Amino acid sequence: MQKYLLLLLMTGAFIISCKKENPPVVGPPLYEPYYFPPLNGSTWETNKAEYLGWDTTQLNAAFDYAGSKNTYGLLVLQNGKIIKEQYWNNWNANTRYYLASAGKSVIAFLMGMAQEEGLLHINDKTSQYLGTGWTSMPLAKENLITLKHNLTMTTGLDDGVADPDCETPSCLIYKADAGTRWAYHNAPYRLLQDVLANASGQNLNQFSKSRLYDRIGMTQSLWYNNVMYCTTREAGRFGSLILNKGIWDTDTLLKDRTYFDAMTNTSQNLNLSYGYLWWLNGKPSCMVPTMQTVFNTSLVPNAPADMIMALGKDDKKIYVVPSLKMVIVRLGDSAGLSALGPSGFDNEFWGKMKLAVRY
Repeated sequence: MQKYLLLLLMTGAFIISCKKENPPVVGPPLYEPYYFPPLNGSTWETNKAEYLGWDTTQLNAAFDYAGSKNTYGLLVLQNGKIIKEQYWNNWNANTRYYLASAGKSVIAFLMGMAQEEGLLHINDKTSQYLGTGWTSMPLAKENLITLKHNLTMTTGLDDGVADPDCETPSCLIYKADAGTRWAYHNAPYRLLQDVLANASGQNLNQFSKSRLYDRIGMTQSLWYNNVMYCTTREAGRFGSLILNKGIWDTDTLLKDRTYFDAMTNTSQNLNLSYGYLWWLNGKPSCMVPTMQTVFNTSLVPNAPADMIMALGKDDKKIYVVPSLKMVIVRLGDSAGLSALGPSGFDNEFWGKMKLAVRY
């Protein structure tokens, strides 16, 4: 009997010992609500990469690569929580920088909000908000241009003019009928800022603050000389809003699913990798700024196919990946492979992130 009790106790102790030594289950819960940081203050919950099953050595390698390429702020969010955040060049979480053309994607979202309010409709003629003669085109050709053409880079205006940022009629000249040619052209986009102001009766900062900034905690964001400035974390907030299809916690900023889906999917049959001022990954072909060549490849082969991107000059990046519930922001200056939007940095960086996340 004593031998039996001793054996039982030893067996129980062995079982308890095994339970204590078993490692915790790696990976997030099957369902976890998306985390939204408070609208004010610096509180932002974090999560550990190793808890998600990521390779931390490879994640650090991706950050090291970015840091060697003039990156000053790099933020990785998964399910809304900070997985890794790092700053260089004396930056910190409160450093504000310009987004360049990544701000175009913010304007696209604001246009959807304005349409939902009944202030405009994207199928309206652009001249309805800018006045007849906003271009030097023949009137019949100008009348073909709608706000949707401005959103999709298909106005037909000549992007080969001496100054593609020039917004005066003398710089806005006919190249092709609206809707028949895709060309990355800043001036027709920039005029959408005037459209929003004229349609709403507010300047762009007032409109952005009341509709967007105040509602998702972008307290330092502003437009200056037609360019948006924000912190790395504020860009992350905007990325989380887009990841959640226009919803921030209990606040739905954009209810119009038809507009949102059109904004984040192929918008025309000329450049399959372009939505409404958003770049799209995973398409069979793409076009890039300053060129009329169609390349038979996706924009970022190393990245998840469902990734959408707000991209700006000198490698300003907001990557949104719905399948991974991931948002990544990269701010800084040119990585040395720079273009007006997509650049070689995208594929190099995601080649390293792929090893860390194993998607």
